[in-house]
Amino acid sequence: MHTRRSSRSLRTGGILLTAALLVSACSASASTGPSTSATSATAAAEVTLAALPEATPAALAPYYGQTARWRSCGVPGFQCATLKAPLDYAKPGAGDVRLAVSRKKATGPGKRLGSLFVNPGGPGGSAVGYLQAYAGIGYPAAVRARYDMVAVDPRGVARSEPVECLDGRKMDTYTQTDTTPDDAHETTELVDAYKEFAEACGAHSPGLLRHVSTVETARDMDIVRAVLGDRKLNYVGASYGTFLGATYAGLFPGRAGRLVLDGAMDPSLPARRMNLDQTAGFETAFQSFANDCVQQPDCPLGGKGTPTAEVGRHLKAFFRKLDAHPIPTGDADGRRLGEALATTGVIAAMYDESSWAQLREALTSAMKDKDGAGLLMLSDSYYERDAGGRYSNLMPANAAVNCLDLPPAYGSPEEVERALPSFEKASPVFGEGLAWASLSCAYWPVRATGEPHRIEARGAAPIVVVGTTRDPATPYRWARALAAQLASARLLTYEGDGHTAYGRGSTCIDSAIDTYLLRGTPPAEGKRCS
Repeated sequence: MHTRRSSRSLRTGGILLTAALLVSACSASASTGPSTSATSATAAAEVTLAALPEATPAALAPYYGQTARWRSCGVPGFQCATLKAPLDYAKPGAGDVRLAVSRKKATGPGKRLGSLFVNPGGPGGSAVGYLQAYAGIGYPAAVRARYDMVAVDPRGVARSEPVECLDGRKMDTYTQTDTTPDDAHETTELVDAYKEFAEACGAHSPGLLRHVSTVETARDMDIVRAVLGDRKLNYVGASYGTFLGATYAGLFPGRAGRLVLDGAMDPSLPARRMNLDQTAGFETAFQSFANDCVQQPDCPLGGKGTPTAEVGRHLKAFFRKLDAHPIPTGDADGRRLGEALATTGVIAAMYDESSWAQLREALTSAMKDKDGAGLLMLSDSYYERDAGGRYSNLMPANAAVNCLDLPPAYGSPEEVERALPSFEKASPVFGEGLAWASLSCAYWPVRATGEPHRIEARGAAPIVVVGTTRDPATPYRWARALAAQLASARLLTYEGDGHTAYGRGSTCIDSAIDTYLLRGTPPAEGKRCS
């Protein structure tokens, strides 16, 4: 899921699915649907998310009947409010969670079409931050003229009672942990890092951790929809935001309005399969980068004619050197660039091809001048670490949602070691580190409540699912799979690089989505853009 000021720019909206290398990959949840049995490591689920009753339960009436008290946000043109949702939908009287909501009212001219909710993904990305920094001012003027632009920070995220874990210093140590262990000692260190992170999250947010599932967040959105006076929910979600939007449609098909799901996820897959697919997605993106890099005069990984596989071997060899001998970065806190931070920096640049030049420059400085500042900057942008050493709650929230939404991919280091060949085949460059990242939820203090499932949302209005053919974080096959599940989906394909497609420069994509949002007319079946 991020201006072009970072490879995960807020402009494109695709905030991370895999929270780099020390947090689990993207996930799905079916906690309010029918009970599910365990699925295999690779097979897609056959269980379908069940719709909720159309009538609002009496116990939830006070939440649906709230009044939003709007106030200034301190950001010109935007208003903010705080609403309440039940912490536990099964026990509405057992406590509340406060939800941060922001909006920018329709500017006109033209008839107002209602609210347009936006979510940039993650899980863990701040929807309010995305609205105020980009969507509320950067979405097409015609869309902003007709819709009140609205965002809700999901429970546990940013302004909505954020999940908290490690402080900045400890996060620095955590993000530098070696995720490609060479021996039993390094494996123990990695496991200990996962355990420390999980225990800190459990200590800081014990009650909330049990109630940050995607299903619960989708139900929160329905409360906000009702409070705003909208009969149906109109929505643009990117990356993980597609799973949130699809979940809403599955739970409330009759209330699903115009939904755009950009950079789609496949909720039917178990964690192991999702992690492996995503690993292959980053390899596809790296190959595109490598092919472009060798055509440029400043490519430090090879020249014209250098095979892609050799470019990957050069990068992997560089990572190995950093593993043994980290290099200076000039960081005020004394951080050096080791393999973990360097790999994260490279992965960050895979989200957006406009970052490739920055990556070439950063790699050149690191490989030739032993200056790791550029790659550290990319890594920090990915983790949302500021110059003062403070991290946003993106990483804790990402883990909290992922580890609740799906059972862990692996339960022990031995299971990861057996899976390493398949990950390294999927990506010779990133496979090893992403395989070990799949272990992180094994030590989470709260058991998963969700399981893989299909979402059909029968009875929903047409839903536009967008897939990018060389998307690193949400492989194109996921978009095809979600479109095949949703009964009313239209698949819109972007033949290109980068994560997500809307607002990234394709007039064809933007025109198709804008037409749908403004007129309700979905793209033609099988429409492809470049």
